[in-house]
Amino acid sequence: MDFIFMLTRDDRTVTDCLDVLGQVEGLGIRHIGFKDIGVDRDTLSQLHARVRDMGATTYLEVVSTDRTQALASVRTAVYLGVDRLMGGTWIDDTLGLLHGTSIGYLPFAGRPSGHPTTLGGTPESVAEDCRRAQEAGCAGVDLLAHRATEADPLDLVRAARAATTGRLVVAGSVTTERIGPLARAGADAVTIGSAAFDGSLAPRSGTLRAQLATAIEACAAAGEAA
Repeated sequence: MDFIFMLTRDDRTVTDCLDVLGQVEGLGIRHIGFKDIGVDRDTLSQLHARVRDMGATTYLEVVSTDRTQALASVRTAVYLGVDRLMGGTWIDDTLGLLHGTSIGYLPFAGRPSGHPTTLGGTPESVAEDCRRAQEAGCAGVDLLAHRATEADPLDLVRAARAATTGRLVVAGSVTTERIGPLARAGADAVTIGSAAFDGSLAPRSGTLRAQLATAIEACAAAGEAA
């Protein structure tokens, strides 16, 4: 299972994201993401370039559930040239803006709402969203499984996995204890940001590097066991 380190806390890119990159170099993180709020576009450009220089795949995740703001995030993704764009629910509009780029799009499955974001939707409706995304040409889906309000998180993951051959990323409220079950249910990757910065992944360890090492190890073990 892939570990995507999000340089975000409370759905915002951390203001010292460039310094944080320096702290985590050498850990072998191959997937790094961020959001287009919290820092200005110049900082995002520097951040994206440095992540690419590290040899990692870059991700931008859409935060807003407002169409106009969400599509503005898509335009930022195009401007930066990220590898993958996650989130949002306006599939046709987003794919239109991404046309001609190599950016893989993973929209939200289910009904995200509010802040912090929660996820409405049953396994059946999530599966239908996944099928619709795949038919439209999306690279996969972004599933806020552990923010679910209407279903068991793992039921949503299993339903999504059965409905798509694309990349299935689980984002939001992921802990090390949840990584193994998510992998067994069919997730390809998880995103972790706030939990690493808060120190809750490895409560007895104080450094960010120690938090991330715990997540890396858990994802590697889950991938081998799945």
